[in-house]
Amino acid sequence: MAEGPWSEPDGDGEAVREELARLRAEIHQLRTRMKGRPLVAQAQGMLRERYALPDAETAFALLQRASQQYNVKLRTLAEAAVSVPRPDGRSTLWFPGRARQAEPPLSFEEARRRHVGRGNRSAVLTAVLSQTLAVVGTGMGNVQTADRTEGGLRIERHTGHPAEFVDFFAYVGEEGTSCAKAAREVAQVTVQDVATDPVFAEDARSTILRAGSRACHSVPLTTASGRCVGMVSAHFERPLRGLTRAQLKALTVAAAETGEWLAWYDRTVVLDALEHLHTLGRAHGGDSISRR
Repeated sequence: MAEGPWSEPDGDGEAVREELARLRAEIHQLRTRMKGRPLVAQAQGMLRERYALPDAETAFALLQRASQQYNVKLRTLAEAAVSVPRPDGRSTLWFPGRARQAEPPLSFEEARRRHVGRGNRSAVLTAVLSQTLAVVGTGMGNVQTADRTEGGLRIERHTGHPAEFVDFFAYVGEEGTSCAKAAREVAQVTVQDVATDPVFAEDARSTILRAGSRACHSVPLTTASGRCVGMVSAHFERPLRGLTRAQLKALTVAAAETGEWLAWYDRTVVLDALEHLHTLGRAHGGDSISRR
Protein backbone atom coordinates (compact mmCIF):
# COMPACT_ATOMS: atom_id res chain seq x y z
CA MET A 1 0.00 0.00 0.00
CA ALA A 2 1.46 3.35 -1.01
CA GLU A 3 2.21 5.81 1.73
CA GLY A 4 0.74 9.28 1.64
CA PRO A 5 2.79 12.48 1.82
CA TRP A 6 4.47 13.30 5.13
CA SER A 7 2.70 15.73 7.43
CA GLU A 8 3.51 17.16 10.82
CA PRO A 9 2.40 14.87 13.66
CA ASP A 10 -0.71 15.55 15.68
CA GLY A 11 -0.47 16.62 19.26
CA ASP A 12 0.14 19.69 21.35
CA GLY A 13 1.10 22.44 18.90
CA GLU A 14 3.85 24.03 20.97
CA ALA A 15 5.46 20.69 21.82
CA VAL A 16 5.40 19.65 18.16
CA ARG A 17 6.96 22.95 17.05
CA GLU A 18 9.71 22.64 19.65
CA GLU A 19 10.49 19.06 18.59
CA LEU A 20 10.56 20.01 14.91
CA ALA A 21 12.87 22.95 15.67
CA ARG A 22 15.19 20.63 17.61
CA LEU A 23 15.25 18.10 14.76
CA ARG A 24 15.92 20.78 12.15
CA ALA A 25 18.80 22.13 14.23
CA GLU A 26 20.22 18.63 14.60
CA ILE A 27 19.95 18.00 10.85
CA HIS A 28 21.69 21.32 10.16
CA GLN A 29 24.54 20.40 12.51
CA LEU A 30 24.94 17.02 10.81
CA ARG A 31 25.00 18.62 7.36
CA THR A 32 27.62 21.13 8.54
CA ARG A 33 29.82 18.31 9.84
CA MET A 34 29.44 16.34 6.62
CA LYS A 35 30.50 19.33 4.52
CA GLY A 36 33.79 19.54 6.40
CA ARG A 37 34.58 15.83 6.28
CA PRO A 38 36.30 15.66 2.86
CA LEU A 39 38.69 18.45 3.89
CA VAL A 40 39.46 16.83 7.24
CA ALA A 41 39.98 13.46 5.52
CA GLN A 42 42.40 15.11 3.10
CA ALA A 43 44.35 16.59 6.02
CA GLN A 44 44.38 13.20 7.75
CA GLY A 45 45.89 11.55 4.68
CA MET A 46 48.50 14.27 4.40
CA LEU A 47 49.50 13.89 8.06
CA ARG A 48 49.74 10.11 7.80
CA GLU A 49 52.11 10.38 4.86
CA ARG A 50 54.17 13.22 6.30
CA TYR A 51 54.72 11.84 9.81
CA ALA A 52 54.42 8.11 9.13
CA LEU A 53 51.34 7.85 11.35
CA PRO A 54 49.87 4.35 11.76
CA ASP A 55 46.24 5.17 11.02
CA ALA A 56 43.65 7.84 10.24
CA GLU A 57 42.45 7.87 13.86
CA THR A 58 45.87 9.03 15.03
CA ALA A 59 45.95 11.75 12.37
CA PHE A 60 42.51 12.96 13.47
CA ALA A 61 43.61 12.93 17.12
CA LEU A 62 46.58 15.19 16.30
CA LEU A 63 44.33 17.60 14.40
CA GLN A 64 41.89 17.61 17.29
CA ARG A 65 44.58 18.34 19.89
CA ALA A 66 46.08 21.22 17.91
CA SER A 67 42.57 22.58 17.25
CA GLN A 68 41.68 22.53 20.95
CA GLN A 69 45.03 23.92 22.09
CA TYR A 70 44.60 27.11 20.05
CA ASN A 71 40.80 27.24 19.86
CA VAL A 72 40.89 26.96 16.06
CA LYS A 73 37.96 25.24 14.35
CA LEU A 74 38.88 21.78 13.09
CA ARG A 75 37.79 22.62 9.55
CA THR A 76 39.82 25.85 9.59
CA LEU A 77 42.90 23.98 10.76
CA ALA A 78 42.45 21.24 8.16
CA GLU A 79 41.92 23.85 5.44
CA ALA A 80 45.15 25.59 6.42
CA ALA A 81 47.09 22.34 6.71
CA VAL A 82 46.35 21.30 3.13
CA SER A 83 46.78 24.75 1.57
CA VAL A 84 50.05 26.13 3.01
CA PRO A 85 53.48 24.94 1.80
CA ARG A 86 54.65 21.76 3.54
CA PRO A 87 57.36 22.10 6.19
CA ASP A 88 60.99 21.16 5.67
CA GLY A 89 61.17 17.59 6.90
CA ARG A 90 64.42 18.32 8.71
CA SER A 91 63.13 21.39 10.58
CA THR A 92 61.55 21.33 14.02
CA LEU A 93 59.48 24.35 12.96
CA TRP A 94 56.91 24.52 10.18
CA PHE A 95 57.52 28.26 9.66
CA PRO A 96 61.08 29.09 10.75
CA GLY A 97 61.81 32.82 11.00
CA ARG A 98 58.12 33.74 10.96
CA ALA A 99 57.55 37.36 12.00
CA ARG A 100 54.86 37.84 14.62
CA GLN A 101 52.62 40.89 14.75
CA ALA A 102 50.47 42.29 17.53
CA GLU A 103 46.74 41.63 17.45
CA PRO A 104 45.09 44.57 15.65
CA PRO A 105 42.65 46.69 17.67
CA LEU A 106 38.88 46.66 17.14
CA SER A 107 37.39 50.07 17.85
CA PHE A 108 33.77 49.66 16.72
CA GLU A 109 31.15 49.78 19.45
CA GLU A 110 30.06 46.14 19.61
CA ALA A 111 33.69 44.97 19.77
CA ARG A 112 34.42 47.34 22.66
CA ARG A 113 31.19 46.49 24.48
CA ARG A 114 31.82 42.75 24.23
CA HIS A 115 35.56 43.07 25.01
CA VAL A 116 36.35 40.84 22.03
CA GLY A 117 39.77 40.01 20.72
CA ARG A 118 42.55 38.02 22.36
CA GLY A 119 42.42 35.53 19.53
CA ASN A 120 38.69 34.75 19.91
CA ARG A 121 37.56 34.48 16.29
CA SER A 122 34.01 33.43 17.15
CA ALA A 123 33.49 36.49 19.33
CA VAL A 124 34.86 38.83 16.66
CA LEU A 125 32.52 37.45 13.98
CA THR A 126 29.57 37.77 16.36
CA ALA A 127 30.55 41.36 17.18
CA VAL A 128 30.80 42.52 13.56
CA LEU A 129 27.42 40.95 12.79
CA SER A 130 25.83 42.67 15.79
CA GLN A 131 27.47 45.97 14.84
CA THR A 132 26.18 45.74 11.26
CA LEU A 133 22.62 44.97 12.32
CA ALA A 134 22.67 47.78 14.89
CA VAL A 135 23.91 50.31 12.33
CA VAL A 136 21.24 49.49 9.72
CA GLY A 137 18.44 48.67 12.17
CA THR A 138 17.42 45.10 11.35
CA GLY A 139 17.42 41.73 13.09
CA MET A 140 18.34 39.51 10.13
CA GLY A 141 21.88 38.95 8.96
CA ASN A 142 24.87 36.68 8.57
CA VAL A 143 28.66 36.61 8.41
CA GLN A 144 30.56 34.56 5.84
CA THR A 145 34.26 33.90 5.48
CA ALA A 146 36.27 33.18 2.35
CA ASP A 147 36.92 29.51 1.62
CA ARG A 148 40.64 29.26 0.82
CA THR A 149 40.41 25.85 -0.84
CA GLU A 150 37.24 26.13 -2.95
CA GLY A 151 36.83 29.90 -3.28
CA GLY A 152 33.44 31.42 -2.54
CA LEU A 153 32.00 32.16 0.89
CA ARG A 154 30.77 30.04 3.81
CA ILE A 155 28.30 31.12 6.50
CA GLU A 156 29.79 31.16 9.98
CA ARG A 157 27.35 33.28 11.98
CA HIS A 158 23.69 34.14 11.37
CA THR A 159 20.64 35.47 13.15
CA GLY A 160 16.99 35.80 12.19
CA HIS A 161 17.22 33.36 9.26
CA PRO A 162 15.17 30.14 8.99
CA ALA A 163 16.92 26.80 8.55
CA GLU A 164 16.10 26.66 4.83
CA PHE A 165 17.98 29.91 4.24
CA VAL A 166 21.02 28.80 6.25
CA ASP A 167 21.18 25.43 4.47
CA PHE A 168 20.82 26.96 1.01
CA PHE A 169 23.43 29.66 1.56
CA ALA A 170 25.83 27.59 3.67
CA TYR A 171 28.23 27.97 0.74
CA VAL A 172 27.94 30.41 -2.16
CA GLY A 173 30.11 30.57 -5.25
CA GLU A 174 31.13 33.56 -7.35
CA GLU A 175 27.78 34.25 -9.07
CA GLY A 176 24.08 34.50 -8.35
CA THR A 177 23.97 36.44 -5.06
CA SER A 178 24.60 39.98 -3.81
CA CYS A 179 27.31 38.78 -1.41
CA ALA A 180 29.12 37.10 -4.31
CA LYS A 181 28.98 40.38 -6.25
CA ALA A 182 30.27 42.32 -3.23
CA ALA A 183 33.16 39.86 -2.84
CA ARG A 184 33.98 39.98 -6.56
CA GLU A 185 33.95 43.79 -6.70
CA VAL A 186 35.27 44.27 -3.14
CA ALA A 187 32.60 46.91 -2.60
CA GLN A 188 29.40 47.30 -0.60
CA VAL A 189 26.30 46.18 -2.50
CA THR A 190 22.73 47.24 -1.76
CA VAL A 191 19.78 45.28 -3.12
CA GLN A 192 16.76 47.55 -2.79
CA ASP A 193 14.24 44.86 -3.75
CA VAL A 194 15.15 41.16 -3.82
CA ALA A 195 12.06 40.40 -5.92
CA THR A 196 13.30 42.38 -8.93
CA ASP A 197 17.08 42.74 -8.69
CA PRO A 198 18.87 40.83 -11.49
CA VAL A 199 21.88 39.99 -9.28
CA PHE A 200 20.13 36.87 -7.95
CA ALA A 201 19.78 33.46 -9.52
CA GLU A 202 16.12 32.46 -9.35
CA ASP A 203 16.56 29.71 -6.75
CA ALA A 204 18.52 32.09 -4.51
CA ARG A 205 15.88 34.80 -4.95
CA SER A 206 12.99 32.50 -4.02
CA THR A 207 14.85 31.19 -0.95
CA ILE A 208 15.49 34.74 0.30
CA LEU A 209 11.90 35.80 -0.28
CA ARG A 210 10.55 32.75 1.56
CA ALA A 211 12.82 33.70 4.47
CA GLY A 212 10.97 37.01 4.76
CA SER A 213 13.67 39.22 3.26
CA ARG A 214 12.83 41.86 0.62
CA ALA A 215 16.12 43.78 0.67
CA CYS A 216 19.73 43.23 1.69
CA HIS A 217 23.06 44.97 2.03
CA SER A 218 26.43 43.19 1.84
CA VAL A 219 29.73 44.56 3.16
CA PRO A 220 33.07 42.88 2.33
CA LEU A 221 35.51 42.30 5.19
CA THR A 222 38.76 43.52 3.69
CA THR A 223 42.45 43.72 4.51
CA ALA A 224 44.62 46.82 4.11
CA SER A 225 45.75 45.45 0.74
CA GLY A 226 42.13 45.25 -0.45
CA ARG A 227 41.72 41.48 -0.24
CA CYS A 228 38.24 40.21 0.66
CA VAL A 229 38.43 37.69 3.51
CA GLY A 230 34.75 37.57 4.38
CA MET A 231 31.35 39.22 4.14
CA VAL A 232 28.72 40.58 6.50
CA SER A 233 25.18 40.97 5.17
CA ALA A 234 22.02 42.50 6.60
CA HIS A 235 18.51 41.57 5.45
CA PHE A 236 15.34 43.66 5.69
CA GLU A 237 11.66 42.77 5.74
CA ARG A 238 10.73 45.57 3.31
CA PRO A 239 12.28 47.07 0.18
CA LEU A 240 15.10 49.50 0.96
CA ARG A 241 15.77 52.92 -0.51
CA GLY A 242 19.39 52.88 0.51
CA LEU A 243 21.69 53.64 3.43
CA THR A 244 22.96 57.00 4.62
CA ARG A 245 26.56 58.14 4.27
CA ALA A 246 26.98 57.83 8.03
CA GLN A 247 25.75 54.23 7.96
CA LEU A 248 28.01 53.32 5.03
CA LYS A 249 31.02 54.87 6.77
CA ALA A 250 30.31 53.03 10.03
CA LEU A 251 29.99 49.74 8.14
CA THR A 252 33.23 50.42 6.26
CA VAL A 253 35.15 50.97 9.50
CA ALA A 254 33.82 47.82 11.21
CA ALA A 255 34.38 45.69 8.10
CA ALA A 256 37.93 46.94 7.53
CA GLU A 257 38.92 46.38 11.17
CA THR A 258 37.39 42.90 11.13
CA GLY A 259 39.07 42.04 7.84
CA GLU A 260 42.48 43.05 9.21
CA TRP A 261 41.80 41.08 12.39
CA LEU A 262 40.86 37.94 10.41
CA ALA A 263 44.02 38.25 8.31
CA TRP A 264 46.07 38.57 11.50
CA TYR A 265 44.31 35.52 12.95
CA ASP A 266 45.13 33.42 9.86
CA ARG A 267 48.81 34.36 9.84
CA THR A 268 49.23 34.17 13.62
CA VAL A 269 46.82 31.95 15.57
CA VAL A 270 46.21 29.45 12.76
CA LEU A 271 49.93 29.21 12.02
CA ASP A 272 50.61 28.74 15.75
CA ALA A 273 48.17 25.81 15.65
CA LEU A 274 49.95 24.38 12.59
CA GLU A 275 53.30 24.69 14.37
CA HIS A 276 51.84 22.76 17.28
CA LEU A 277 50.45 20.15 14.88
CA HIS A 278 53.93 19.79 13.35
CA THR A 279 55.44 19.28 16.80
CA LEU A 280 52.84 16.64 17.65
CA GLY A 281 53.36 14.86 14.34
CA ARG A 282 57.12 14.67 14.79
CA ALA A 283 56.69 13.45 18.37
CA HIS A 284 54.07 10.75 17.59
CA GLY A 285 55.39 9.39 14.29
CA GLY A 286 54.71 5.63 14.35
CA ASP A 287 52.70 5.79 17.57
CA SER A 288 48.96 5.20 17.68
CA ILE A 289 46.82 7.58 19.77
CA SER A 290 43.08 8.10 20.03
CA ARG A 291 40.96 11.20 19.87
CA ARG A 292 39.83 12.92 23.06
